[in-house]
Amino acid sequence: MENAVTPKILADLAYSRIKVPDTEVTLAPANTTKVNLPTWAWLDRAKFQDVLVTASLDVGGVNLQATTTAKPISLKLEPGTPDAEAYPSSGECTFNDDGSIGEPYAKGKADQTPPCGIRYLRSSGDGTFKLRATITWEVSWTGTGGAGGDLPNGTFGTEQNVTVQEIQAVNR
Repeated sequence: MENAVTPKILADLAYSRIKVPDTEVTLAPANTTKVNLPTWAWLDRAKFQDVLVTASLDVGGVNLQATTTAKPISLKLEPGTPDAEAYPSSGECTFNDDGSIGEPYAKGKADQTPPCGIRYLRSSGDGTFKLRATITWEVSWTGTGGAGGDLPNGTFGTEQNVTVQEIQAVNR
């Protein structure tokens, strides 16, 4: 029937209503880092669970519904300057088996390379670099009558300011 509502139309509606958590990463050192010092980055696993949205229509005893599921699959870090190196080199950090991304910095790891992070190669001077963190969400849907499939991946991100300072040594 032309112009009839289908589970796919409801899936598209649910897709447009997906709300994902902000993508502000935790950094160590926080907010201010040093030139050539690896900055560790990670995301709280409790915040980044699958997000489900259901759209339904019940008319004349006929119930149609579709549920979209957005699953976080990767975090991309863009340092805000070409004078930086990302870890891993692609800048794309994958989710760990426990649902976290990256690894919190802990004492004793100063000489290790972070699994997810950035190393700035120059100072930000009197300003800051705008670190952009973007999560890619894989989106699929299921609907009435066994209908379902994939929807376009969604990417959502935020920027946060990072101050990068140089360490100066004084020789006497």
